[in-house]
Amino acid sequence: MQELLFAAGLAFMIALLVGPIVIPILRRLKFGQSIRQEGPERHLAKAGTPTMGGVIILTALLVPVLFFVGNDPEVILALFVTFGHGVIGFIDDFIKVVLKRSLGLKARQKLLGQIIMAVALAYIATTYFGRGTDLWLPVIGVNVDFGYLYYVLIFLVLVGTTNAVNLTDGLDGLAAGTTTVAATAYAVIAMAFAKPHLAIFCVSLAGATLGFLRYNVHPAKVFMGDTGSLALGGALAAVAVLTKTELLLVLVGGIFVLEALSVIIQVISFKTTGKRVFKMSPIHHHFELSGWSETKVVTVFWFVGSLFAILALLVLVISRAGGI
Repeated sequence: MQELLFAAGLAFMIALLVGPIVIPILRRLKFGQSIRQEGPERHLAKAGTPTMGGVIILTALLVPVLFFVGNDPEVILALFVTFGHGVIGFIDDFIKVVLKRSLGLKARQKLLGQIIMAVALAYIATTYFGRGTDLWLPVIGVNVDFGYLYYVLIFLVLVGTTNAVNLTDGLDGLAAGTTTVAATAYAVIAMAFAKPHLAIFCVSLAGATLGFLRYNVHPAKVFMGDTGSLALGGALAAVAVLTKTELLLVLVGGIFVLEALSVIIQVISFKTTGKRVFKMSPIHHHFELSGWSETKVVTVFWFVGSLFAILALLVLVISRAGGI
């Protein structure tokens, strides 16, 4: 427990200390965020705010993890997946912000990078860590072997989580705050599955995102960009795979799931009926356009995310007690 507190505190302090160094550099390099014209009008005032601030989170995560558990193979794999997605996001941000190509990486280029991450995670976890191809079913608490289909599932978990966190990163502090909650919940889950080193990874992630919030809450001084959002999604997905709790991730990251579903529902509805279900998707924009202030949306989503995390832990307790 002491190491968990030290790791979380160290990550938090590093984020606080690194922020004032990185943010002015990003500003001098003119790494400013461009705001899409079709978004809420009030967001246009955010144009030029430094982005790619995910490097603050990644730095704050890396130091305590390497200090406390840098030689653990599972943690190294989690770092690889996290930083691999961070690199993909950084390239995407660089193309959009510096090269002024608004779409960034092409979809197939980003997908190729994610496939590489998924293959590496699946192969190493199942071959060297004895992860197997079984899927743990919460509530009933049993494992079902999916065979080769499990590799497809890992890909879907990784791509789905990274993109869902990316979609959530649309308001000041929203993605960082919900990730802090999700990472904290996963620290508890990792401990429950006797993986203390992964728990240290999770609390370090929570500390890093909490420290980043100091500069990312409204009005944000820096955005995490795809550098941060893809890395955060990769980190959560990697921990879910390594703890065999891929399905529990749906609850732990309930806000991310709702954000992604709102986009899917909106697209399907518009393409099939020509009508929109929401005023704008992802769903946080719907509440903004309904008259909620940005801080109210973020605060409510943090609260709902916390409820999802608590529900996930209750499901874990029920499952570990023998299921229903």
